[in-house]
Amino acid sequence: MRWRHPPVYRPLVDLSTVEDRHIIITYRLDRATIQELCAQLEPDLMSAIRQPTRMPSLVQILSVLHFLASGSFQTTVPMASGMSQPMFSNVLSRVLSALLKHMRSYIVFPQVNDLAIVKADVYALGHIPNIIGAIDGTHVAFVPPRRNKQVYRKRKSYHSMNVQMVCLADQYISHVNAKYPGSVHDTYILRNSNIPYVMGQLQRHRVWLIGDSGYPNLSWLLTPMRNARTRAEERYNEAHGRTRRIIERTFCLLKAKFWHLHLTGGSLYYSLKKVCQIIVACCMLHNLALRCQVPFLQEDEPGDGLVATVEPVDSEEEEADEEDVDNRTNIIQQYFQ
Repeated sequence: MRWRHPPVYRPLVDLSTVEDRHIIITYRLDRATIQELCAQLEPDLMSAIRQPTRMPSLVQILSVLHFLASGSFQTTVPMASGMSQPMFSNVLSRVLSALLKHMRSYIVFPQVNDLAIVKADVYALGHIPNIIGAIDGTHVAFVPPRRNKQVYRKRKSYHSMNVQMVCLADQYISHVNAKYPGSVHDTYILRNSNIPYVMGQLQRHRVWLIGDSGYPNLSWLLTPMRNARTRAEERYNEAHGRTRRIIERTFCLLKAKFWHLHLTGGSLYYSLKKVCQIIVACCMLHNLALRCQVPFLQEDEPGDGLVATVEPVDSEEEEADEEDVDNRTNIIQQYFQ
């Protein structure tokens, strides 16, 4: 019997021969950052297969980066690396798992030593003091499981996951919660996340998050005045709106980078677990690109496909504590009179 050597997978694209702009457009990361990511994930990627020389970690990572960035079908992306569709399915799971092991080093809430800088950066946006970030939810469409399918329907529209995020002034994502279905209200997700605990721990430093009117006004969460009666309240609402735009711009940039998260990219056709993994992985890669100062480039003309989809605000009636209302009132009286 003639011995057949198993296939050896090599990149069809040699990064050393590709111009920098094309690398960033295709993979959303530059050459140096891809090499850094490859070095970090290689131990996990190589230990997950029996014969590591057959599929270099660079091949695996490039194929997954291209898949997340392009929003293409899983059947077309493997063509860039010479692997079959079933093989790419395994590679996708492998790379996502390896990447998510490092989530806590990619998505980090502001630490006490960083609060002064973070507050100053956010203050420059709307001149509201002591804000360390903006919070909101965005929806990512996917094909839901048949069981309890209705809970994933977003306002009688498409099926989705409602993803809660907190971002800083530079659009860095400092928190992401991607485990709740589209029908769940933002306030419920907030109450059942670790944000109340984390912000409670920071209250002695007198810092706040900022959110839209769908959230309750809390001692650590500032929302707009629903019915502004004075010029000071109007000025506060204007400043609030300028500051809160950072989360809308973050959603816009994230979905423009990774088309699988954008509604026009179609619905994700994966298990619930893998959909959540893809969302978090995209947030991690977004932060990595910001940390390494990788610019966002695309083949289209500037502005094409980059219009942010602002979700309508659902109003869930919830009375704020008197102390929380007074906290916002004091800010208005002190800084916006």
